[in-house]
Amino acid sequence: MDSGLSEEETAAVFRDRYCVAEDKISLLLETCRNQRFLTSEPAGRTVGVYIGIPFCPTRCLYCSFASNQATEGAMQRYLEALLREIDAAGERLGDLGVKPESIYVGGGTPTSLSAASLERLLSRVTERFDLSGLKEFCVEAGRPDTITEEKLRVMERFGVDRVSINPQTMNEETLQAIGRSHRVSDVREAFSMVKRSGIRYINADLIAGLPGEDYEMFRGTLEQVIGLEPDNITVHTLAVKRASRLREQNENYHYENARGVGRMVSDAREILAKAGYHPYYMYRQKHMAGNYENVSYALAGSESVYNIRIMDEHQTIVALGAGGISKAYYPDRNRLVRVPNVTNFEIYIERLDEMIGRKEKDLYGPFLEQN
Repeated sequence: MDSGLSEEETAAVFRDRYCVAEDKISLLLETCRNQRFLTSEPAGRTVGVYIGIPFCPTRCLYCSFASNQATEGAMQRYLEALLREIDAAGERLGDLGVKPESIYVGGGTPTSLSAASLERLLSRVTERFDLSGLKEFCVEAGRPDTITEEKLRVMERFGVDRVSINPQTMNEETLQAIGRSHRVSDVREAFSMVKRSGIRYINADLIAGLPGEDYEMFRGTLEQVIGLEPDNITVHTLAVKRASRLREQNENYHYENARGVGRMVSDAREILAKAGYHPYYMYRQKHMAGNYENVSYALAGSESVYNIRIMDEHQTIVALGAGGISKAYYPDRNRLVRVPNVTNFEIYIERLDEMIGRKEKDLYGPFLEQN
Protein backbone atom coordinates (compact mmCIF):
# COMPACT_ATOMS: atom_id res chain seq x y z
CA MET A 1 0.00 0.00 0.00
CA ASP A 2 2.91 2.38 0.69
CA SER A 3 4.11 1.69 -2.83
CA GLY A 4 0.75 2.72 -4.29
CA LEU A 5 -1.30 -0.48 -4.40
CA SER A 6 -5.01 -0.21 -3.63
CA GLU A 7 -6.63 -2.33 -0.92
CA GLU A 8 -8.00 -4.65 -3.62
CA GLU A 9 -4.57 -5.05 -5.22
CA THR A 10 -2.97 -5.61 -1.83
CA ALA A 11 -5.55 -8.29 -1.00
CA ALA A 12 -4.76 -10.01 -4.29
CA VAL A 13 -1.05 -10.16 -3.36
CA PHE A 14 -1.88 -11.78 -0.03
CA ARG A 15 -4.28 -14.19 -1.71
CA ASP A 16 -2.33 -15.18 -4.81
CA ARG A 17 1.31 -14.95 -3.72
CA TYR A 18 1.10 -15.87 -0.03
CA CYS A 19 -2.10 -18.00 0.10
CA VAL A 20 -3.49 -16.04 3.06
CA ALA A 21 -7.03 -16.97 4.12
CA GLU A 22 -9.79 -14.47 3.34
CA ASP A 23 -10.64 -13.76 6.97
CA LYS A 24 -7.01 -12.94 7.72
CA ILE A 25 -6.75 -10.67 4.67
CA SER A 26 -9.81 -8.82 5.95
CA LEU A 27 -8.29 -8.51 9.44
CA LEU A 28 -4.96 -7.25 8.06
CA LEU A 29 -6.58 -4.63 5.87
CA GLU A 30 -8.91 -3.39 8.59
CA THR A 31 -6.06 -3.12 11.07
CA CYS A 32 -3.88 -1.28 8.56
CA ARG A 33 -6.73 1.06 7.67
CA ASN A 34 -7.25 1.98 11.32
CA GLN A 35 -3.52 2.52 11.95
CA ARG A 36 -3.18 4.80 8.93
CA PHE A 37 -6.16 6.85 10.07
CA LEU A 38 -4.90 7.12 13.64
CA THR A 39 -1.22 7.88 13.35
CA SER A 40 1.06 9.94 11.21
CA GLU A 41 4.79 9.34 10.95
CA PRO A 42 6.46 10.03 14.32
CA ALA A 43 8.16 13.40 14.62
CA GLY A 44 11.89 13.24 13.93
CA ARG A 45 13.11 14.12 17.43
CA THR A 46 10.76 11.97 19.46
CA VAL A 47 11.15 8.56 21.08
CA GLY A 48 9.07 6.01 22.87
CA VAL A 49 10.33 5.31 26.38
CA TYR A 50 9.92 1.88 27.98
CA ILE A 51 10.69 1.40 31.68
CA GLY A 52 10.85 -2.19 32.90
CA ILE A 53 9.91 -3.40 36.39
CA PRO A 54 10.78 -7.13 36.37
CA PHE A 55 8.79 -8.22 39.43
CA CYS A 56 5.50 -10.09 39.89
CA PRO A 57 3.66 -11.55 42.89
CA THR A 58 3.86 -15.03 41.29
CA ARG A 59 5.10 -16.46 37.99
CA CYS A 60 2.42 -17.55 35.53
CA LEU A 61 2.54 -21.00 33.96
CA TYR A 62 3.05 -19.60 30.45
CA CYS A 63 5.35 -16.68 31.34
CA SER A 64 8.73 -16.23 29.65
CA PHE A 65 9.28 -12.55 30.49
CA ALA A 66 11.77 -11.04 32.91
CA SER A 67 9.58 -11.61 35.94
CA ASN A 68 10.81 -12.34 39.46
CA GLN A 69 9.53 -12.76 42.97
CA ALA A 70 11.89 -10.66 45.09
CA THR A 71 12.28 -9.21 48.56
CA GLU A 72 11.58 -5.55 49.23
CA GLY A 73 15.30 -5.02 49.69
CA ALA A 74 16.09 -6.48 46.26
CA MET A 75 13.41 -4.34 44.64
CA GLN A 76 14.87 -1.24 46.28
CA ARG A 77 18.36 -2.06 45.00
CA TYR A 78 16.92 -2.48 41.54
CA LEU A 79 15.01 0.79 41.76
CA GLU A 80 18.18 2.68 42.72
CA ALA A 81 19.95 1.34 39.64
CA LEU A 82 16.96 2.06 37.40
CA LEU A 83 16.79 5.66 38.62
CA ARG A 84 20.44 6.10 37.65
CA GLU A 85 19.72 4.83 34.13
CA ILE A 86 16.71 7.16 33.90
CA ASP A 87 18.98 10.05 34.92
CA ALA A 88 21.54 9.18 32.24
CA ALA A 89 18.98 8.71 29.45
CA GLY A 90 17.01 11.81 30.41
CA GLU A 91 20.12 13.98 30.44
CA ARG A 92 21.32 12.66 27.08
CA LEU A 93 17.95 13.07 25.37
CA GLY A 94 17.66 16.56 26.82
CA ASP A 95 21.07 17.51 25.42
CA LEU A 96 19.96 16.24 22.01
CA GLY A 97 16.62 18.06 22.14
CA VAL A 98 14.66 14.79 21.99
CA LYS A 99 11.28 14.39 23.69
CA PRO A 100 9.29 11.28 24.59
CA GLU A 101 6.13 10.88 22.54
CA SER A 102 4.98 8.09 24.85
CA ILE A 103 6.09 6.46 28.10
CA TYR A 104 5.21 2.87 28.97
CA VAL A 105 6.06 1.42 32.38
CA GLY A 106 5.87 -2.36 31.93
CA GLY A 107 7.14 -5.59 33.38
CA GLY A 108 6.60 -7.88 35.13
CA THR A 109 4.07 -5.97 37.16
CA PRO A 110 5.10 -2.38 37.95
CA THR A 111 2.40 -2.15 40.61
CA SER A 112 4.33 -4.80 42.54
CA LEU A 113 6.23 -1.74 43.79
CA SER A 114 4.94 -0.02 46.90
CA ALA A 115 3.16 3.30 46.52
CA ALA A 116 6.25 5.08 47.88
CA SER A 117 8.56 3.35 45.37
CA LEU A 118 6.14 4.04 42.53
CA GLU A 119 6.14 7.69 43.56
CA ARG A 120 9.95 7.81 43.48
CA LEU A 121 9.97 6.25 40.01
CA LEU A 122 7.30 8.46 38.43
CA SER A 123 8.70 11.58 40.09
CA ARG A 124 12.12 10.91 38.59
CA VAL A 125 10.61 10.28 35.14
CA THR A 126 8.77 13.61 35.16
CA GLU A 127 11.90 15.42 36.40
CA ARG A 128 14.36 13.95 33.92
CA PHE A 129 12.38 13.90 30.66
CA ASP A 130 10.90 16.81 28.73
CA LEU A 131 7.23 15.82 28.69
CA SER A 132 5.97 18.87 26.81
CA GLY A 133 5.18 16.74 23.75
CA LEU A 134 3.95 13.63 25.57
CA LYS A 135 0.88 11.98 24.03
CA GLU A 136 0.55 8.97 26.33
CA PHE A 137 1.74 7.80 29.75
CA CYS A 138 0.87 4.20 30.59
CA VAL A 139 1.57 2.05 33.65
CA GLU A 140 0.98 -1.68 33.45
CA ALA A 141 -0.96 -2.93 36.45
CA GLY A 142 -1.46 -6.40 35.08
CA ARG A 143 -2.18 -8.16 38.35
CA PRO A 144 -5.38 -6.68 39.74
CA ASP A 145 -4.46 -7.69 43.30
CA THR A 146 -1.49 -5.25 43.19
CA ILE A 147 -3.67 -2.20 42.46
CA THR A 148 -4.56 0.11 45.34
CA GLU A 149 -6.25 3.49 45.50
CA GLU A 150 -3.04 4.97 46.93
CA LYS A 151 -1.00 3.78 43.93
CA LEU A 152 -3.64 5.13 41.54
CA ARG A 153 -3.48 8.53 43.25
CA VAL A 154 0.29 8.52 42.76
CA MET A 155 -0.11 7.69 39.06
CA GLU A 156 -2.71 10.37 38.51
CA ARG A 157 -0.59 12.99 40.26
CA PHE A 158 2.29 12.39 37.86
CA GLY A 159 0.18 12.44 34.72
CA VAL A 160 -0.42 8.76 34.01
CA ASP A 161 -3.42 8.60 31.68
CA ARG A 162 -3.57 4.87 30.90
CA VAL A 163 -3.48 1.70 33.01
CA SER A 164 -3.35 -1.91 31.85
CA ILE A 165 -5.32 -4.43 33.90
CA ASN A 166 -4.80 -7.94 32.57
CA PRO A 167 -7.40 -10.47 33.72
CA GLN A 168 -6.26 -13.08 31.11
CA THR A 169 -9.31 -15.12 32.16
CA MET A 170 -12.43 -14.66 34.26
CA ASN A 171 -12.53 -18.32 35.34
CA GLU A 172 -11.45 -19.01 38.90
CA GLU A 173 -10.18 -22.53 38.20
CA THR A 174 -8.00 -21.31 35.34
CA LEU A 175 -6.50 -18.54 37.47
CA GLN A 176 -5.42 -21.16 39.98
CA ALA A 177 -4.11 -23.50 37.28
CA ILE A 178 -1.89 -20.86 35.65
CA GLY A 179 -0.42 -19.66 38.96
CA ARG A 180 -2.19 -16.35 39.49
CA SER A 181 -2.73 -15.21 43.06
CA HIS A 182 -5.90 -13.17 42.50
CA ARG A 183 -9.60 -13.89 42.08
CA VAL A 184 -12.16 -12.72 39.54
CA SER A 185 -13.59 -10.38 42.17
CA ASP A 186 -10.18 -8.65 42.32
CA VAL A 187 -10.43 -7.90 38.60
CA ARG A 188 -13.83 -6.28 39.05
CA GLU A 189 -12.64 -4.24 42.03
CA ALA A 190 -9.54 -3.08 40.14
CA PHE A 191 -11.68 -1.79 37.28
CA SER A 192 -13.92 0.03 39.76
CA MET A 193 -10.93 1.68 41.46
CA VAL A 194 -9.44 2.91 38.18
CA LYS A 195 -12.80 4.22 36.98
CA ARG A 196 -13.16 6.15 40.25
CA SER A 197 -9.70 7.66 39.75
CA GLY A 198 -8.86 10.39 37.27
CA ILE A 199 -7.00 8.00 34.94
CA ARG A 200 -8.67 8.15 31.55
CA TYR A 201 -7.98 4.86 29.74
CA ILE A 202 -7.97 1.19 30.72
CA ASN A 203 -6.34 -1.56 28.66
CA ALA A 204 -7.18 -5.22 29.30
CA ASP A 205 -5.44 -8.40 28.09
CA LEU A 206 -7.08 -11.80 27.53
CA ILE A 207 -5.52 -15.08 26.41
CA ALA A 208 -7.16 -17.58 24.07
CA GLY A 209 -6.08 -21.19 24.56
CA LEU A 210 -5.27 -21.28 28.26
CA PRO A 211 -4.90 -24.79 29.76
CA GLY A 212 -8.23 -26.36 30.56
CA GLU A 213 -10.33 -23.71 28.85
CA ASP A 214 -12.82 -24.53 26.12
CA TYR A 215 -14.60 -22.17 23.74
CA GLU A 216 -17.50 -21.40 26.09
CA MET A 217 -15.16 -20.50 28.94
CA PHE A 218 -13.18 -18.13 26.72
CA ARG A 219 -16.34 -16.55 25.33
CA GLY A 220 -17.65 -16.06 28.85
CA THR A 221 -14.42 -14.27 29.80
CA LEU A 222 -14.64 -12.03 26.74
CA GLU A 223 -18.24 -11.05 27.41
CA GLN A 224 -17.55 -10.34 31.09
CA VAL A 225 -14.56 -8.14 30.27
CA ILE A 226 -16.53 -6.22 27.64
CA GLY A 227 -19.07 -5.61 30.38
CA LEU A 228 -16.36 -3.94 32.47
CA GLU A 229 -15.95 -1.40 29.64
CA PRO A 230 -12.18 -1.17 29.11
CA ASP A 231 -11.08 1.13 26.31
CA ASN A 232 -8.69 -1.41 24.75
CA ILE A 233 -8.98 -5.20 24.76
CA THR A 234 -6.07 -7.26 23.45
CA VAL A 235 -6.83 -10.87 22.58
CA HIS A 236 -3.61 -12.86 22.82
CA THR A 237 -3.15 -16.33 21.43
CA LEU A 238 -1.30 -18.43 24.00
CA ALA A 239 2.38 -18.76 23.07
CA VAL A 240 4.35 -21.62 24.62
CA LYS A 241 7.84 -20.19 25.05
CA ARG A 242 11.00 -22.12 25.93
CA ALA A 243 11.39 -20.42 29.30
CA SER A 244 7.84 -21.16 30.48
CA ARG A 245 6.77 -23.89 32.90
CA LEU A 246 4.01 -24.86 30.47
CA ARG A 247 6.58 -25.93 27.87
CA GLU A 248 8.22 -28.15 30.48
CA GLN A 249 4.87 -29.81 31.10
CA ASN A 250 3.85 -30.17 27.44
CA GLU A 251 6.07 -28.86 24.66
CA ASN A 252 3.41 -29.69 22.04
CA TYR A 253 0.59 -27.78 23.74
CA HIS A 254 0.35 -25.10 21.03
CA TYR A 255 -0.08 -27.77 18.31
CA GLU A 256 -2.68 -29.75 20.20
CA ASN A 257 -4.95 -26.77 20.86
CA ALA A 258 -4.89 -25.13 17.43
CA ARG A 259 -8.44 -25.87 16.31
CA GLY A 260 -10.20 -24.61 19.42
CA VAL A 261 -8.13 -21.42 19.51
CA GLY A 262 -9.03 -20.64 15.92
CA ARG A 263 -12.70 -20.37 16.77
CA MET A 264 -11.93 -18.28 19.85
CA VAL A 265 -9.96 -15.59 18.01
CA SER A 266 -12.30 -15.57 15.01
CA ASP A 267 -15.45 -15.12 17.08
CA ALA A 268 -13.73 -12.59 19.34
CA ARG A 269 -13.38 -10.25 16.37
CA GLU A 270 -17.11 -10.45 15.63
CA ILE A 271 -18.16 -10.07 19.26
CA LEU A 272 -15.86 -7.10 19.82
CA ALA A 273 -17.02 -5.41 16.61
CA LYS A 274 -20.63 -5.61 17.80
CA ALA A 275 -19.55 -3.98 21.07
CA GLY A 276 -17.92 -1.07 19.20
CA TYR A 277 -14.26 -2.19 19.25
CA HIS A 278 -12.07 -2.14 16.13
CA PRO A 279 -8.62 -3.75 15.58
CA TYR A 280 -5.76 -1.26 15.42
CA TYR A 281 -2.54 -3.24 15.89
CA MET A 282 -1.52 -6.86 15.67
CA TYR A 283 1.55 -9.05 15.85
CA ARG A 284 2.66 -12.65 15.96
CA GLN A 285 5.14 -14.61 18.05
CA LYS A 286 6.79 -17.99 17.78
CA HIS A 287 5.08 -21.08 19.21
CA MET A 288 1.58 -19.58 19.24
CA ALA A 289 -1.31 -22.03 19.39
CA GLY A 290 -2.41 -22.69 15.82
CA ASN A 291 -0.02 -19.99 14.54
CA TYR A 292 -2.71 -17.40 15.15
CA GLU A 293 -2.09 -13.78 16.21
CA ASN A 294 -2.41 -11.19 18.96
CA VAL A 295 -4.81 -8.37 18.12
CA SER A 296 -5.64 -5.24 20.10
CA TYR A 297 -9.12 -3.77 19.73
CA ALA A 298 -10.09 -0.27 20.82
CA LEU A 299 -13.06 1.99 21.22
CA ALA A 300 -12.71 4.94 18.84
CA GLY A 301 -10.33 7.58 20.17
CA SER A 302 -8.70 5.38 22.82
CA GLU A 303 -5.99 3.71 20.75
CA SER A 304 -2.49 3.41 22.27
CA VAL A 305 0.25 5.32 20.46
CA TYR A 306 3.02 3.30 22.14
CA ASN A 307 1.48 -0.03 21.09
CA ILE A 308 1.39 1.05 17.46
CA ARG A 309 4.92 2.46 17.46
CA ILE A 310 6.57 -0.52 19.14
CA MET A 311 5.14 -2.91 16.53
CA ASP A 312 5.55 -0.57 13.55
CA GLU A 313 9.29 -0.10 14.32
CA HIS A 314 9.66 3.33 12.71
CA GLN A 315 10.61 5.19 15.86
CA THR A 316 13.56 4.98 18.25
CA ILE A 317 12.61 3.22 21.49
CA VAL A 318 14.60 3.93 24.66
CA ALA A 319 14.18 0.88 26.91
CA LEU A 320 15.35 1.25 30.49
CA GLY A 321 15.72 -1.45 33.11
CA ALA A 322 16.45 -5.18 33.15
CA GLY A 323 15.32 -6.96 30.00
CA GLY A 324 14.70 -3.74 28.05
CA ILE A 325 15.62 -3.81 24.37
CA SER A 326 16.20 -0.34 22.94
CA LYS A 327 15.87 0.18 19.18
CA ALA A 328 17.69 2.92 17.30
CA TYR A 329 15.77 3.77 14.11
CA TYR A 330 17.55 5.39 11.15
CA PRO A 331 14.74 6.70 8.89
CA ASP A 332 16.94 7.57 5.91
CA ARG A 333 18.06 3.95 5.64
CA ASN A 334 15.01 2.31 7.24
CA ARG A 335 17.48 0.59 9.55
CA LEU A 336 16.88 -0.64 13.08
CA VAL A 337 19.69 -1.33 15.58
CA ARG A 338 18.88 -3.28 18.74
CA VAL A 339 20.59 -2.20 21.97
CA PRO A 340 19.71 -4.72 24.72
CA ASN A 341 20.01 -4.56 28.47
CA VAL A 342 20.73 -7.80 30.34
CA THR A 343 17.63 -9.65 31.53
CA ASN A 344 18.63 -10.74 35.04
CA PHE A 345 17.88 -7.85 37.38
CA GLU A 346 20.78 -8.61 39.74
CA ILE A 347 23.27 -8.68 36.84
CA TYR A 348 21.66 -5.47 35.55
CA ILE A 349 22.46 -3.79 38.88
CA GLU A 350 26.06 -5.02 38.77
CA ARG A 351 26.59 -3.97 35.13
CA LEU A 352 24.57 -0.76 35.12
CA ASP A 353 27.45 1.39 33.86
CA GLU A 354 27.84 -0.99 30.92
CA MET A 355 24.11 -0.71 30.09
CA ILE A 356 24.38 3.09 30.10
CA GLY A 357 27.52 2.85 27.96
CA ARG A 358 25.79 0.64 25.40
CA LYS A 359 23.17 3.31 24.84
CA GLU A 360 25.77 6.02 24.59
CA LYS A 361 27.60 4.00 21.94
CA ASP A 362 24.72 2.66 19.83
CA LEU A 363 21.35 4.25 20.65
CA TYR A 364 21.60 7.98 20.05
CA GLY A 365 23.13 7.80 16.57
CA PRO A 366 19.96 8.76 14.67
CA PHE A 367 19.74 12.07 16.52
CA LEU A 368 23.47 12.77 16.27
CA GLU A 369 23.17 12.33 12.49
CA GLN A 370 20.26 14.78 12.40
CA ASN A 371 22.48 17.36 14.11
